[in-house]
Amino acid sequence: MKQKTFYYTDPLTDDFAGTNIKRKPLPADYQYIPKCWLRRAAAWVLHHIIVTPIAFVYLKIASGQRIVGRKKVHPYRKNGYFIYGNHTRAAGDAFTPTMVAFPRKPYIIVNPDAVSLPFLKRFVEDLGAMPVPDTDSLQLQKRFVRAVQQRAAKGVVAIYPEAHIWPLCTEIRPFTDVSFAYPVRAQKPVFAFTTTYRKRKFWGGVKATVYVDGPFFPDDNLPPQEQKQKLRDQVYEAMCRRSKLSDYSPNRFVPKTEQPEQDEQTIQDEQLSQEQQH
Repeated sequence: MKQKTFYYTDPLTDDFAGTNIKRKPLPADYQYIPKCWLRRAAAWVLHHIIVTPIAFVYLKIASGQRIVGRKKVHPYRKNGYFIYGNHTRAAGDAFTPTMVAFPRKPYIIVNPDAVSLPFLKRFVEDLGAMPVPDTDSLQLQKRFVRAVQQRAAKGVVAIYPEAHIWPLCTEIRPFTDVSFAYPVRAQKPVFAFTTTYRKRKFWGGVKATVYVDGPFFPDDNLPPQEQKQKLRDQVYEAMCRRSKLSDYSPNRFVPKTEQPEQDEQTIQDEQLSQEQQH
């Protein structure tokens, strides 16, 4: 696998997913939890009977993925919990929470881009996607928070706190404590799942190993803001510790300030060429 270099400006906001999906705002009446029993039943069949076996086979073939420590979540299967992972793949990150939470169905908090394609919107939603609403829609935000609380009451909610995909990145990027307000509000345990990479010996590419750590509990002796920060720090430290087990970095992520001048000039030439074409 040829190493590729990505130049970033801000590790909190830069995205290298390369999907280029035009985001559509969520409608004001967006339903996070379908009311129709028939749709809920179809979603159950889709996830448990069809997609889960496909996800297992895909992850085994694509990256030989195995999960270490999955039994740690078993005591909490009936009472609900949150899982937080590093965001380094597209399809892989869509399927891994299913493997971690098995046999429960995880509900994944996603960017609205995930439900912006009309022909995939219903499919993605039925697989458990919960898009974050725009900040200017207060009512929709309230419904979103209520839906997260309802899903976490006896189920599994998955979150990628890094928010943006950095392909096969072997380092943990900094992330805020914002998303940890959900387990604090619900008073539910938290687990970290960290995907690490090694070079495959025979087929090329990478071999993925996912490590599950936790549980970490909200400390109700602290104010809510400090509870969020403490959970964030525990998850971040667990991820950083596990990330050191990666021994192969197929991609490089370099600050844009360290970008070679000749690369910068190439970019400027390409931009000039595009301007001339228009």
